[in-house]
Amino acid sequence: MDSSCEKSKPQSQCQVTIQVPPSSSTSTSSSTDEDRYSAETTTTTTLLFPFLKRFHAGYFRISFSLCGQALLWKTLSEPTQDNHALRRLVRRLPESAFVLLWSLALASLAALTLLYLLKCLLYYRAVKAEFCHHVGVNYLFAPSISWLLLLQSSPFFGPNHAYYLVLWSLFSLPVLLLDIKIYGQWFTKGKRFLSAVANPTSLLSVIGNLVGARAAAEMGWKESAVCLFSLGFAHYLVLFVTLYQRFSGCDRLPAMLRPVFFLFFAAPSMASLAWVSISGNYDRPSKMLFFLSLFLFASLVSRPNLFKKAMKKFHVAWWAYSFPLTVLALASAHYAQEVKGGVAHGLMLTLSVLSVLVSLVLLVFTVINTNHLLQDDDPVLSPSTLHLPSTNTNTTATK
Repeated sequence: MDSSCEKSKPQSQCQVTIQVPPSSSTSTSSSTDEDRYSAETTTTTTLLFPFLKRFHAGYFRISFSLCGQALLWKTLSEPTQDNHALRRLVRRLPESAFVLLWSLALASLAALTLLYLLKCLLYYRAVKAEFCHHVGVNYLFAPSISWLLLLQSSPFFGPNHAYYLVLWSLFSLPVLLLDIKIYGQWFTKGKRFLSAVANPTSLLSVIGNLVGARAAAEMGWKESAVCLFSLGFAHYLVLFVTLYQRFSGCDRLPAMLRPVFFLFFAAPSMASLAWVSISGNYDRPSKMLFFLSLFLFASLVSRPNLFKKAMKKFHVAWWAYSFPLTVLALASAHYAQEVKGGVAHGLMLTLSVLSVLVSLVLLVFTVINTNHLLQDDDPVLSPSTLHLPSTNTNTTATK
């Protein structure tokens, strides 16, 4: 504060000059604006996408079940020397019915893929936590499996088309990258040993390789098909023995997820289909894998008490019943085409009808229970991930 007074002037005319230091209101206002922007961004993200925290890759069970159905219907409608009543019935259906089914599978898969990409952008930490989960990490194979199945069932272009090669490369690359990461962890990381993290969903990594092998064999890339088949089948043998021995670390699957036990027979069924495409005929290795699938299927359906707790309340894990049944029906269709016997055709008819009925029932239950699809008590989700802030919030706070 500076003051100046002239002695000749009275005190009332004295001039006082006060200098006020710069106020911190500017910086406070700027900080307030940033906080307000951060809060608005968080609120907007929460309002627009409130369900993304509870969404995970396990919901791709729905898409690869529908894509499997599209492949089953395409296989049954293809012209063959087998004139079974079921094949004749499917061939009489209008082509638009198959296109509609394929379009439904495409729409569901595209929607799930978009939602998961949004979650990766907005809740990266939740996706990272999912990758560290012993069940959730295996469902990261599900998007690639779905797209590869949809590619093989496409009614618009075949394996000889250039689009097929490009899309196969695009969808197979994530499978190979996950193979390197996960299979490497099984024998190099102490906390991620196979005996400590193995569970039936681990078979999805095997199925991903086998689906990719079949797609490669269909377009004539035999070497790539054999490569993927060898990766998948070698780790299937290791997984099969590990899960059969029931190590203490392997028994960590919640009762709600017990439908995934059906993946036990989905893997050999898919291996049978892949080997048919590689070898060019339904030979003995394909039959052996198909018979193993039938045995595992019979072993599971004869123990309904195993799934009693899982069926008390609707959960998206119920979709784990559909895809294995569809793949088993596909393997039975190839077996019936080769053997041409009454028993073989009876198996094809029974398994195909059962697969279609299960998929329809699951569709109806899903539509009825739409409000219960995203659950806070999902065992794949860690409780801490439900309270994670969005990626936008983390970035703003860091700044």
